[in-house]
Amino acid sequence: MTNAIDQNGWAVIPEFLGNNDSRRLSEECRAACENGAFKRAGVGRGATMEIREDIRQDHILWLQPGEGSVEQEAYLTKLETLRLALNQRFFLGLFEFEGHFAIYPKGAFYKPHLDRHAGTNDRIVTVILYLNEDWQPGDGGELKLWTDAGTKDGPFELIEPRMGTLVCFPSGDYWHEVLPANKSRMSITGWFRQR
Repeated sequence: MTNAIDQNGWAVIPEFLGNNDSRRLSEECRAACENGAFKRAGVGRGATMEIREDIRQDHILWLQPGEGSVEQEAYLTKLETLRLALNQRFFLGLFEFEGHFAIYPKGAFYKPHLDRHAGTNDRIVTVILYLNEDWQPGDGGELKLWTDAGTKDGPFELIEPRMGTLVCFPSGDYWHEVLPANKSRMSITGWFRQR
């Protein structure tokens, strides 16, 4: 993965997490949603955060450190290995991960955006793990990632949200959007942060 980031600035790793662990996380995500644990995702942060359905339509459930399931802990252990590798290769000073489950109901989307809030620099690297079994062409919900850092014009990649696939890119550099999903779409989205 570090080689792909070094070469392209971003990386896609199919089967980053095995099918069994991915499937259990998918089941956990779906059950939490059915139990009403998810909240509408907002735009902005703190006092300026607001629900903007014209920009994003996903629902989220934040992961709580030390309170996760066995499957969450297995994923976080793999992410810790990745964090250390990124620090060793790129000297990023990443010290923690924050993340949430995300569900996009049928028809939901997230317009083009960067993952770093304006005026901040704590989110350094975005990591997205997809939890969708048997995703097929035509199911929608692809991640559209513009591949020239700093712009949302020009070349892009469409990344299907297939089970166990991890996407990784610098949070403040790469514009991206979630195209409308034609069926429910699940992931764990998160960020490696600096102090």
